[in-house]
Amino acid sequence: IHLSSIKNSVKSFILEQYEERRYFNPQKLSDVRYENLPFCMRVLLESAIRKCDGFYIKTDDVSSILDWQMQQNQAEVAFSPARVLLQDFTGIPAMVDLAAMRDALAKQGVDPNLVNPRCHTDLIVDHSLQIDYSKCAIQSPPTPTDESHGAAVRSPAGRPSPRGSSSGGHCAGQRPGHRGGCSKASCSDAPSGRSAAVQIENTPLLCPFHLQPVSEPETMIRNQEMELIRNKERLQFFKWCSKAFKNINVVPPDINTVHQVNLEYLCQVVQEGEGFIYPDSVVGTDSHTTMINGLGILGWGVGGIESEAVMLGQPVSLTLPQVVGCKLVGTINPLATSIDIVLGITKHLRQAGIGGKFVEFFGPGVQQLSAPDRTTIANMCPEYNATVSFFPVDDITLQHFKHTICSEEKLVVLEDYLKAIKLFKSYGDQSEDPQYSEVIEMNLSSIVPHVSGPKRPQDRVAVTCMKEDFINCLNEKVGFKGFHVSKEKQATQVPFLHEGAEYNLAHGSVVIAAVISCTNNCNPSVMLAAGLLAKKAVEAGLTVKPYIRTSLVPGSGTVTHYLNTTGVLPYLRKLGFEVVGYGCATCVGNTAPLPESVVDAIKQGDLVACGVLSGNRHLEGRLCDCVRANYLASPPLVVAYAIAGTVSINLETEPLGVNSEGKDVYLRDIWPSKEEVNHTEENIVIASMFKELRSRMEKGSTFWNRIESAESALFPWDPKSTYIRCPAFFSKLSKEVCAPQSIEGAYPLLFLGDKVTTDHISPAGSIARVSAAARYLQSKRLTPREFNSYGARRGNDAVMTRGTFASIKLQNRLIGKTGPKTLHIPSGQTLDVFEAAERYQRDGVPLIILAGKEYGSGSSRDWAAKGPYLMGVRAVIAESFEKIHRNHLVGMGIAPLQFLPGQNADSLELCGKERFTINIPQELMPRQQLTVQTSTGKSFSVMALFENDMDVAFFRHGGILKYVARSLLL
Repeated sequence: IHLSSIKNSVKSFILEQYEERRYFNPQKLSDVRYENLPFCMRVLLESAIRKCDGFYIKTDDVSSILDWQMQQNQAEVAFSPARVLLQDFTGIPAMVDLAAMRDALAKQGVDPNLVNPRCHTDLIVDHSLQIDYSKCAIQSPPTPTDESHGAAVRSPAGRPSPRGSSSGGHCAGQRPGHRGGCSKASCSDAPSGRSAAVQIENTPLLCPFHLQPVSEPETMIRNQEMELIRNKERLQFFKWCSKAFKNINVVPPDINTVHQVNLEYLCQVVQEGEGFIYPDSVVGTDSHTTMINGLGILGWGVGGIESEAVMLGQPVSLTLPQVVGCKLVGTINPLATSIDIVLGITKHLRQAGIGGKFVEFFGPGVQQLSAPDRTTIANMCPEYNATVSFFPVDDITLQHFKHTICSEEKLVVLEDYLKAIKLFKSYGDQSEDPQYSEVIEMNLSSIVPHVSGPKRPQDRVAVTCMKEDFINCLNEKVGFKGFHVSKEKQATQVPFLHEGAEYNLAHGSVVIAAVISCTNNCNPSVMLAAGLLAKKAVEAGLTVKPYIRTSLVPGSGTVTHYLNTTGVLPYLRKLGFEVVGYGCATCVGNTAPLPESVVDAIKQGDLVACGVLSGNRHLEGRLCDCVRANYLASPPLVVAYAIAGTVSINLETEPLGVNSEGKDVYLRDIWPSKEEVNHTEENIVIASMFKELRSRMEKGSTFWNRIESAESALFPWDPKSTYIRCPAFFSKLSKEVCAPQSIEGAYPLLFLGDKVTTDHISPAGSIARVSAAARYLQSKRLTPREFNSYGARRGNDAVMTRGTFASIKLQNRLIGKTGPKTLHIPSGQTLDVFEAAERYQRDGVPLIILAGKEYGSGSSRDWAAKGPYLMGVRAVIAESFEKIHRNHLVGMGIAPLQFLPGQNADSLELCGKERFTINIPQELMPRQQLTVQTSTGKSFSVMALFENDMDVAFFRHGGILKYVARSLLL
């Protein structure tokens, strides 16, 4: 149907700018079922109609989606998204696999240039930042002033500083004892003497000692320099990818986090290509790809393995999901932040048991949520195990796009097109509400401020109950919340010295406080609230103890820009929350080491020390090995707990601290009102900030532009490289496909319990000095300082295989204690997991893994399947699987087998030392029951979790990679 159905002025614009474009209008099917479909199902239907080719996507797919009410949870359909999103931790193995596939095809006499992404792919290099430098060289810069224009900022000696000008870099002024001008804190983001309520566009950063322009904070620059030096090999590989492969866009480091890039730059809502306009959609190699659903763009996280298949033209196969309608009613509590709303909805939906379903929001309450609020809520859907949390486009979404990515002309086209195909929603009009599988109602007025922890994101604690809950955690047995500290030791205090001053640590003492603005804190309102709270705290005379590892990691330059232009950044820095760089840091375990005196005090008292962060991951031991309790909180609460210095406090009744006059200061005294935050956001966070960000992204960094890389179709693998290595996935590639073989006489490599996360299976943080991966790197003559992290070395299969199951928190029932060890059953020896697997493989013995509930939960990581595959694991038998990880296992040719309802390893009296034979028929079918026999004579059945024929095909081929490679060999 031509665009002639759109009003003439829009048609003229389209014809003028893009020549003639067409679109598919599902309404022309003249089927009343279309308007009853949830909006997210309408996106699937449009894609199926547009991509229907009779092979990958068939007319049956179109019919099944249209008949969604009857086909949900039954029909299998194929979906071709508009684009693929990669971040570098999971993106680099995907690109390494494609480079290896080119080698494999070249050896078979096939043109390697055939291996290219067929679906547009964006790769954002954002996960390599580590916090090597934090805090300021000068811990106590002068207090920022709100005096009128021209007011002098006093130096520590009390002398007024001269005014002047400079062309950039460090300021020309010089403090006694500082060579070449001011140091970090003294020359960064200082106020210009103007009121924070006044918009200050394009105002340079001023040195508070000399009021002269300076460059970006030295702390951030030094962290960026270390990132670029440490990751040179990886960046050279990414640069080669950007030139060798077609249809791929690489966003260099130090620009933005992947989620912010997706939200602020890549999303289009309506795409154009091949002569058509159509709804934007995306799959990404990160579970938080779902954030984009807050803008009415359908997207979810898939494994790196699945993303490679999509990149190479394969559709995503999925069972038509149930769609749960989440109806929002009521009025938002003024003290509730976006995080409170997110965690409230997270808990509500988790309790509702919606695993694997789509969620779509509707109801009058949605109109109270800004576009950033919606993306914040959509971001957390993996935490309640939904596949998607979708907000259809409405007027608020369009207003957001007006300030970010769209011109007025494009907005008109976008609105008219979405209305033409019924993808535009008026939340106040109940007649537009579609039919859902079920409806869950959420009253927004019931939400009060919460934090989440101390070990899992779903364990929410009301701020008013925090002290009581923490004490209960000390009393409880070791588990999901408990630490089992005896009552006589709960009052333990350990004195220690830090920078010449004496402090005390106790249970509940905060030692890490990280304000992070990516994913669930990308919302400007919560970051501004943190800045305004910091401003009021500094003005009230409150401080943060210097031993607390504080940091501020903005999700993008936009955040730094609006914190600076609103005048709150100097107050955050005054409290120690200094911008340390752009990228994922604390959430993925890249926190700088705590001061030795702090670590010693924690160990001496066996203290339950705490970390507080405004991120989205805080599993035990992830931030730091010695920090056992970690809480997710909104950015203003992170600042508040840092000031208090402990989580064992009732913020409603106990003061945060005492001011210079000896007066108690409470949280209520410095908490910014919702009106104050909204006013600041509306007047400061404007379109110019996003325009500046877009310009920065398009220019790239000077370092990136200077990187040299090969100009060849095949990547020149360096045998000495410890970052990039050609994996062995295609070493035995043949044109023929063998029939499935039974698994005979397999030993369990591990016997695990419930809630084994991908952090346990494939750690992303630092490489322990006593690990198998460390020994490998040392054999390559690397020092521990050069190890970097597992995440940074995902392009090296030798490191990643050795890092598989290397978590210090792994609880393996075969050895009865925590640690990355297992029992080599034939010899009775306790070995590193990798060493045991290596010995089994040498002896030609297949392996399986026994596990409990929710195996593979947590972040999406393809190496959590690739690692076990290279170790020789053929199957995992568990009570249940996290969906994305199940897909990964299938994608690597590992069979995910589920105990039948009511059964598990304990009920079947399995000790884990038996040998297992799993009978796999040659004509394997989806969800077929298989028989398992043990060497002790037991026999039981399991369900093979192959959800569709495509899963079976992948398993028969030995995984998606070989499936795709063979399709290019034919």
